[in-house]
Amino acid sequence: MPVALITGASAGFGRSLATELAHRGWQLVLDARHAERLTEAANSLPAGALVHAMPGDVADPAHRAELARIVAELPGLDLLVNNASTLGQTPLPSLAEAGLAELARTYQVNVLGPLGLIQLLLPALSRSAGAVVNISSDAAVADYPGWGAYGSSKAALDQLTRTLAAECPQLRWYAFDPGDMRTEMHQAAFPGEDISDRPEPDTVVPRLLRLLDAAPASGRYLATEFEAGPSPEPIADPSSAEPTADSSSTADPSPERPAERQPTQSVR
Repeated sequence: MPVALITGASAGFGRSLATELAHRGWQLVLDARHAERLTEAANSLPAGALVHAMPGDVADPAHRAELARIVAELPGLDLLVNNASTLGQTPLPSLAEAGLAELARTYQVNVLGPLGLIQLLLPALSRSAGAVVNISSDAAVADYPGWGAYGSSKAALDQLTRTLAAECPQLRWYAFDPGDMRTEMHQAAFPGEDISDRPEPDTVVPRLLRLLDAAPASGRYLATEFEAGPSPEPIADPSSAEPTADSSSTADPSPERPAERQPTQSVR
């Protein structure tokens, strides 16, 4: 039975991904800041799902150590999804007005938390020849006013992904930009605005699963690069695909910013 650890799994994209992987028969380790919401999400998974729900903040070293302790008791770790993140200050300020304490907090959650977790989980991931997905955003590659704090943290996470792929080529490393989604976090970025035209997270999850099943070279990928539709059948053994890490051939698009397009966000 493959094992996945998903952070930020109490709502949005993380919860939708956990639900789909549970349907596929994966054992799950789930994290979120809010204990009650995480418990509710875990209890909503399909009957018989094996799940370990651990509330806490990925910026907290003690919480990361507890997640690693849970994983150490399992056969291995096939997939780590660093999905938990924070927008930082809201309403979103310009960089000239950004509070440095809040900016440091944004980097603690969006950059150092994922890296700290990766450092602890590398042995388990290596045993399974696993994959790491760091949820990115188009704010990491574009210059949206007001998004400098969040976007720069996601750009840093993208760079960590590229560097880790070069340093640990035995694993697969993906920065995944899910695109606009109808989530609480997206609503917080646009208070009072109608975001009902954004797709639900569960319509984007199949695109990530196609990426994981295809197991391409490590790199940065957009959800729109993968065909929409029902979730594909899983590969027989998620560790059977040959991991690659060739920075010269990785997908690392930097699309031009359409006039009407809003920044996408990792979700919690």
